[in-house]
Amino acid sequence: MEFEGFSTKDFDVFEIAGLDERMEALKERIRPKFEQLGQHFTPILSVKTGQEMFYHVAKHARRTVNPPKDTWIAWSDNKRGYKMVPHFQVGLWPTHLFVWFAVIYEAPSKGVLGTKFAENVQEIKRMIPEDFVWSFDHMKPESYPNHLLSEEDLLHAFVNLTNKKKSEILCGITIDREDPILKSPSDLLEKIENTFHTVLPLYTMDIEI
Repeated sequence: MEFEGFSTKDFDVFEIAGLDERMEALKERIRPKFEQLGQHFTPILSVKTGQEMFYHVAKHARRTVNPPKDTWIAWSDNKRGYKMVPHFQVGLWPTHLFVWFAVIYEAPSKGVLGTKFAENVQEIKRMIPEDFVWSFDHMKPESYPNHLLSEEDLLHAFVNLTNKKKSEILCGITIDREDPILKSPSDLLEKIENTFHTVLPLYTMDIEI
């Protein structure tokens, strides 16, 4: 079965009430597509990063009451997980699809990486396209376009990554749920790959530390 992209029905799973009911819909509708993305992009990211990469589909296993508000697949160089290392993500909120390079608060290296980002803030600001977006909390759907953030804004976020325990950095793109590209598998795969390529220097900064 070939990857078919994402439909409006896929995003509608977040309207399903009840943990069990929503989880069942996620398993039936979304997880197979994430598995396809995992198989497609794992070798691509392994070549791009020069490291063996592994994909991890969110299972939401710790949830006992509240159904998940978003869901995702992540790629990392750690076979056991992704939260403890910088990684790549593709996922869904009810309103949009996201494609991220991510350093979340569980990553032990985030302090050193934040310092590295701060030292290279001018280069990072120039490198990231103006229409790309930043997020500073992976548990919220909001993001901030690069063209609206100054170097000082980014520097503040990078310093927080070093100094604040719960700080995070995510960079990439969001695609509105109604965007036709989501229903065009080849175009969407190309868009995701191009995004990974663009944010790759952020990942390689961690490798160089």
